[in-house]
Amino acid sequence: MSGHSHSHDHAPTTVEEARGHRRRLAVAFGITTTVLLVEVVGAIWTGSLALLVDAAHMLTDAGGLLLALVASVLTMRAPTARRTWGFRRAEVLAALGQAAVLLAVGVYVIVEAVQRLLDPPEIPSTELLVFGVIGLVANIASIAVLLSARSDNLNLRAAFLEVVNDALGSVAVIVAAVVIATTGWGGADAVAALFVGALIIPRTVRLLREALDVLLESTPRGLDLDAVRDHLLGVELVRGVHDLHASQIATGLPVLTAHVVVDDECFHDGHVPRILDALQECVAGHFDVNIEHSTFQLEPPSHAEHEAGVHA
Repeated sequence: MSGHSHSHDHAPTTVEEARGHRRRLAVAFGITTTVLLVEVVGAIWTGSLALLVDAAHMLTDAGGLLLALVASVLTMRAPTARRTWGFRRAEVLAALGQAAVLLAVGVYVIVEAVQRLLDPPEIPSTELLVFGVIGLVANIASIAVLLSARSDNLNLRAAFLEVVNDALGSVAVIVAAVVIATTGWGGADAVAALFVGALIIPRTVRLLREALDVLLESTPRGLDLDAVRDHLLGVELVRGVHDLHASQIATGLPVLTAHVVVDDECFHDGHVPRILDALQECVAGHFDVNIEHSTFQLEPPSHAEHEAGVHA
């Protein structure tokens, strides 16, 4: 006998919240694309690696924000018989794509900056400063747009992370311009580029790991399955728990399944519904990760004799 949690809301994000997310992403995408074009012109004009790197970063961010925007639309599509969770995982795929591209850009930046450091070119500091300030102002505007929704899901977290990195990159460009203007050392441009690369890689690896955890159906962070098993075994009339699995469909949507062994008499004396309610309440309210979508298969002890592929 199987049971499902009482909550069948597979989309914790409301339509109004989703529309708000899309508006924020659209505004951020518009700002990022505009600054990208400005920085490309600036990089060609000044010959600055830092500005070129920041423009390349902005290009990946513009693509990432576009992916995020598309994903925010797909995640609200209704489930179907073929896609029972709808497109909720689209946000994870978008975050994975953004992280992979940013990681490649970060590696390229470091290699190119080291080469430039060995042979610094002449960079016009005034023009570099102007383009750096333009980029910083625009990035601050994007941060303000995304700030309140940055923790709602992986998609928005990735988008927010990108514009924050862009802002830090613009700060690095401004500092490089000031150093070049005051000391005449063109290597400051390459140092700024290295700084941008160092910003990109660690945060990108973390985002990549989080997205892969979801795709590999790892146990949600903060959920101890041993503790879950102990709680389930503590439910009255439960004799055993096996095939216990927990994963995450998308941000804020953890799921859990388990086979629960109860005495034969429970299937005849009316105890099964009460046991099922207790199991669902256990996983929905006792842990840091509340699991509102749980599925339990209740079975008698004799069922294990002819059940294939039983796991711990």
